[in-house]
Amino acid sequence: MADVEAAVRDLVNRDRDCSGMAQAQMDLRRKIDLLISEWKAAGGGEMLPDIRDRVRLRPLKNASRPVRR
Repeated sequence: MADVEAAVRDLVNRDRDCSGMAQAQMDLRRKIDLLISEWKAAGGGEMLPDIRDRVRLRPLKNASRPVRR
């Protein structure tokens, strides 16, 4: 989804037609909204992580590798 948003911003910044990509972005948002609604209907109640939480909780890429000397 972030890739689609970046592509739309790039097209807008270059004064290009972004209607197709913007439509794809809206479709993705609808799908996410539907998935969240289904999750809540199935009993999901805890807070979903936002992007800041996901970045903070993501392990560092090289954290599990031993340091070579």
